Amino acid sequence: MANQSTSPSDDDQRHQDDTQQQDNNDQSERKRPGKKPLIILGIVVVIALIVALWFWLSTRNIETTDDAFTESDAVTIAPKASGYVTKLLVRDNQRVKKGDLLVLIDPRDNTAQRDQAQAQLGLAVAQLHQAQASLALSKVQYPAQKDQALAQQAKAEANLLNAQEDYKRQRGVDPRATSQRNIDAASAQLRSAKAELESAKAQVEVASQIQLQIRQQETNVEARQSQVQQAQAQLNTANLNLSYTEVRAPYDGFVTKRNVQVGTLVQAGSSLFSLVSPDVWITANFKESQLNRMKPGDKVDISVDAWPDLKLQGHVDSVQMGSGSRFSTFPSENATGNYVKIVQRVPVKIVIDKGLDPDKPLPLGLSVEPKVTVE
Repeated sequence: MANQSTSPSDDDQRHQDDTQQQDNNDQSERKRPGKKPLIILGIVVVIALIVALWFWLSTRNIETTDDAFTESDAVTIAPKASGYVTKLLVRDNQRVKKGDLLVLIDPRDNTAQRDQAQAQLGLAVAQLHQAQASLALSKVQYPAQKDQALAQQAKAEANLLNAQEDYKRQRGVDPRATSQRNIDAASAQLRSAKAELESAKAQVEVASQIQLQIRQQETNVEARQSQVQQAQAQLNTANLNLSYTEVRAPYDGFVTKRNVQVGTLVQAGSSLFSLVSPDVWITANFKESQLNRMKPGDKVDISVDAWPDLKLQGHVDSVQMGSGSRFSTFPSENATGNYVKIVQRVPVKIVIDKGLDPDKPLPLGLSVEPKVTVE
């Protein structure tokens, strides 16, 4: 019986051996994990590769930039006439149509100048009519004057012939049958007849210049016609200056930056407000490295920061022939100093084809993000 009993030390030793064996088994199990984590890791890697491949395939033909803004035609409206504003027919941000009257400047001074020019034109026209009547009269009068001068010449020739015959009779008779007084009178009458004939011939010479005399009247008519044209030009200028008192819209657009009120004294060329065209396009400043495959006609998807739900579609219209820095106020001088290469940005004009919403306007300068699909 004593040999079959075990001592406490033996029990402790067996317990320690069992504990050590269990620890070894646990350590062995930890060193050899199952296949489940490896499978999960493989799935994650495959999904990541698929996502990366899809992203590359979907973006390899897309060029985008956040350096893009809305643009449109905007002109400064300025009058060509000076004066007080008597009527202001527009409000801030009002849409107007081409030809609409926007501002009326006091027209009284220009109206007076127009009336004066109108009176000058009437006077010039009356003088022209008078010259034309004189020309028509001269075409009848001058030939008649020539005939009258020829008749006077014939009369003078007859008188001279009569005086010569009378002089001969006085000189051919017996001196006792006449007197010295009669001889002197016949001599004087002969000289007078000769003088009258010479005068008649001179009158015929003058009256024979019919074409020159008519041409003189025609020249007078031409001068009056020039005066009429000059007066008409002055009237046209006066009407043009009068029209400048009415400031009208050059095209459809929106009134912005209004700085004029009724009663304001404006000067010719001073700014009244700006007119912005509703035809909006996008100016996108792409990096020069993004222009390799970009060309006019490429489709563009446009998102607007101000209207996240607004999706616009358009196309590339043109690429500016010069980078943005080239046309800046102070362009860089790359030929001087130390040169550091900087990627340049080139403005690209994008025309909006569809997607515009009248309830969601696109003011100038809004930030947009275009996505150009290149081949």
